[in-house]
Amino acid sequence: MASGKGLWPVVLAIAAGVCQFGGAHAASDYATERAEMVARLRRNGISNQHVLEAMRKVERHLFASRDDQARAYEEIDIPVGKEQALYRPQVVARAIEMLDPRPGSKILQVGAGCGYCTAVLCEITPKVYAVDVRRDVLRITERRLRALGYSSVVWRNDKGCSGWEQHAPFDAILVLCAADAVPEDLVEQLRDGGRLVIPVGRGPEQTLTCLRKSGDRLRSEVIMPIRVDMMACQPPLP
Repeated sequence: MASGKGLWPVVLAIAAGVCQFGGAHAASDYATERAEMVARLRRNGISNQHVLEAMRKVERHLFASRDDQARAYEEIDIPVGKEQALYRPQVVARAIEMLDPRPGSKILQVGAGCGYCTAVLCEITPKVYAVDVRRDVLRITERRLRALGYSSVVWRNDKGCSGWEQHAPFDAILVLCAADAVPEDLVEQLRDGGRLVIPVGRGPEQTLTCLRKSGDRLRSEVIMPIRVDMMACQPPLP
């Protein structure tokens, strides 16, 4: 049997590995904070059980920087670089609730974002498709989600508001970048009865809007004001 003295290098090596790869996550998984966040969302009118359960499962703090992890479950937007933000929980919950996602739904997400919305969607359905014109953002987000176990997402580097005709029709489409108007391509790729949630407008603040497709008609409903990434939906590809 090895002596206590001989075991110390092994113990120290294991501890170093935990610190290097576990970081703040090794110290706390913030389960209590997630439960409190979900309770707050419920009090504020979020009732879709699929959405509430998904947000209870997804470890939101892992999408924030180490310095911001302790604040990740507060009702605030948190910058995460590349002119992106981890949107406050109420915005995420309300936007996804308006999509009415269900297990087996096929969902298109326009704009990779930091990956948090994608992870929430993946907890509800494995059929998630994400497209973003910014190759660097898409690669970072894809790597982050794969590392967290969300490997079912299908990714594409392309002009987001052109949608993804190959996989249409979609049951729901979530747009995470601002648009001057609702793109016709996205409307066409939405199945009859499907829903499209998109921030519409110029300037620092947009209007998060839900459109419901019924035949040739669209019924529009304003959700809330929102400030999102002002990336144009169709800039030239890099």
